Amino acid sequence: MIPSLFTLLAFQLVGEITVRALRLPLPGPVLGMVLLAVALGLRGGPPEPLGRIARGLLDHLSLLFIPAGVGIIAHLSRVADEWLAITVTILASTAVTLVVSAATLSWLMRRLAPQEE
Repeated sequence: MIPSLFTLLAFQLVGEITVRALRLPLPGPVLGMVLLAVALGLRGGPPEPLGRIARGLLDHLSLLFIPAGVGIIAHLSRVADEWLAITVTILASTAVTLVVSAATLSWLMRRLAPQEE
């Protein structure tokens, strides 16, 4: 259990160090998660202990939304001042996500469909 938790934290740390060293405009933990996904993909999937740790963290995922909710409440006046920009951004990003997801699904379905001869 401890080595698996160490693995998760090590990838997060590597992501954070890389982002700061290269001054990348994204969160370090996100880069760490991408690096972990690549490493697990090359390995053929996660080892069982890492899978157990991940399932345990996912079981408590809802707790991670508490800081975001508190942040919104703490900055409610700013949210009220910038509601239009926030709303437009949410709607635009949702639309882009839907279009990209649909295009990706369409491409994958064409690529993975059985070929008729």
